[in-house]
Amino acid sequence: MLTLSAAQVDGALSFPGLVDALETAFREGAVQPVRHHHGVERAQGADSTLLLMPAWTDFKAPNALAEGFIGVKIVTVSPDNNAIGKPAVVGVYLLLNGITGEPLALIDGPRLTQWRTACASALAARYLARKDASKLLMIGAGAQASFLVRAHAAVRTIQEVRIWNRTHANAEKLAGELRAEGFSVEATQDLDSALGWADIVSAATISATPLVRGDLLKPGTHVDLVGGFTPLLREADDATITRARIFVDTHAGATKEAGDIVQPLEAGIIHKGDVLADLHELTRGEKQGRESDAEITLFKSVGAALEDLAAGIMVYKVLAATS
Repeated sequence: MLTLSAAQVDGALSFPGLVDALETAFREGAVQPVRHHHGVERAQGADSTLLLMPAWTDFKAPNALAEGFIGVKIVTVSPDNNAIGKPAVVGVYLLLNGITGEPLALIDGPRLTQWRTACASALAARYLARKDASKLLMIGAGAQASFLVRAHAAVRTIQEVRIWNRTHANAEKLAGELRAEGFSVEATQDLDSALGWADIVSAATISATPLVRGDLLKPGTHVDLVGGFTPLLREADDATITRARIFVDTHAGATKEAGDIVQPLEAGIIHKGDVLADLHELTRGEKQGRESDAEITLFKSVGAALEDLAAGIMVYKVLAATS
């Protein structure tokens, strides 16, 4: 069994390649049981959470491969870790042979998640962003932000990037890192102006208060919401939701876990029929993505086990061939 580090994941993947792999995965489908949540009670301090995200090749599908794979992401969330200088969220991805069940690889979970999350957003932008979109606003400067900038640049010709973050020094730091890679990028403290400037707005924060204001968005903008992964978190306001044509990674996940969708549904601002398509429907051509250059589109992702499986398979195949 291979044990693969974050650096090895980086070496095995490319943004264009993984976007294509995710497109194929959503088109062909996989078996994705409901995500398992288990509370781990502590006698002292905050309780932890154990998350299990399994998926496997759909062997009953008409185009199913004879081999196939099984995968499960194992994640723990331990809030008290921050006090001892460790990340609160850690995990691994276990990839198995789909026929024998034998372990094939144990892959760095956080890095695999960063890649697949960014490339899922880029896949959505392939269907939803204007073809000539060239100005990207990145809201948030955390670990996911640089991956989102690179992924969007893999599907659209991004000529200018602006980064906004509550702590401006972190935005400046990320801007410097991306400039070193050849991006034309600046950190901004004027979020309102940047919202009206951008062709693509990507947000990866844990904000409970909306940061994306729909009244400031220009016609033709594509909004990519990544960070709000619980019903209590919200990155875009009601004006954004009502102005936009809405798309999600999966209907089941977004309508139960994403505050940007759940809260407007509960308030009656939108209805389930206003969520026009998910990535399965877009990649299969069952639903239409962007219909005009003037419309505002919105994509909300919460993550899907299928994405981890596709990324894990890609990493394994590349590195197994060279080991």
